[in-house]
Amino acid sequence: MADNSSIARHIKVRPEWLALHREDIIDPGLPIVDAHHHILDRPGNRYLPDDLLQDLGTGHNIRATVYVQSSGMRYRQDGDPAFAPVGEVAFARDVAVASLARTGGVPHVCAAIVGFADLALGEGVRPVLEAMVDEGGGRFRGIRDSLTWDDLGQLNAPGSESRQGRMGNESFRQGLACLASFGISFDAWVYHTQLDELAELARIRPETQFVLNHMGGVLHIGPYAGRREEMFAQWSAAMGRLAQCPNVVVKLGGIGMNYGGFGFDLNPQPPSSQMLCDAWHPYIETCIDTFGTDRCMFESNFHVDKGTCSYPVVWNAFKRMVQAASTDEKRDLFSATASRVYRIGE
Repeated sequence: MADNSSIARHIKVRPEWLALHREDIIDPGLPIVDAHHHILDRPGNRYLPDDLLQDLGTGHNIRATVYVQSSGMRYRQDGDPAFAPVGEVAFARDVAVASLARTGGVPHVCAAIVGFADLALGEGVRPVLEAMVDEGGGRFRGIRDSLTWDDLGQLNAPGSESRQGRMGNESFRQGLACLASFGISFDAWVYHTQLDELAELARIRPETQFVLNHMGGVLHIGPYAGRREEMFAQWSAAMGRLAQCPNVVVKLGGIGMNYGGFGFDLNPQPPSSQMLCDAWHPYIETCIDTFGTDRCMFESNFHVDKGTCSYPVVWNAFKRMVQAASTDEKRDLFSATASRVYRIGE
């Protein structure tokens, strides 16, 4: 019988702990599009626009960012519940406009917006998507669904029962089919045990751009702890099968969450970028070798990954991992792939 006691997937952010390690910025001129960040405003879990701007201003050349849905953020509180997530798209648009006034456009915060819509509405999701296009101020680019589900139970978030089998639901697939007509992408957050399900979706919807979040969530905690080599092998094989779908790109990052099982947050001091590079490089390298640089993009996943390291350190780590790459390859990984997929600059 599965153990259904839940394991925390996120690590608490401790600013005083992060402040114990600082380092110089590597290659400060390299242009970066941060392909994945959130804004949150919950009791005990806040990461507001001012917090984001503070991180963006810590030394790396961040040119633009992609806002990704943060469950329930500024949802509409009245009217049809299906339209509630439209409020988040409008909120991210307002953040973008306000930030432009403050920064003059560099960085272009929330240059692209990825929201949430219930694709299980099937064809009924179309008016929701239309409303998001209208409210997005020309920045609405995609839908994300957090589909993470594990049969062993411990890694499932409370209330996530509806995720089980969601990708195989016919109504969900009908809703997914609507995205291409709006020219918007589908961001998917899944565990590595679900990658073959995602590949099936990508094959039946070749006209839709799929964006795999957090490198496919390779699990190393709970029932998967102590099996790193086995899980790495399973994950890398599944990523190879997914890469056969040319409409799939991958976000490199998100591995600072608890599911990666690295345990840096348990140490007296936060990790250096070299420590992160040493630990994360096999995963990043596998993604790049499997998908190619033109189908990979780096993401901070802040502030979720801020439980493991600071903003300057995470980007230093990424730069260390690909220091031998060519100029064009670095351009793909740090800005060009994200700019193309999310149509930043249009």
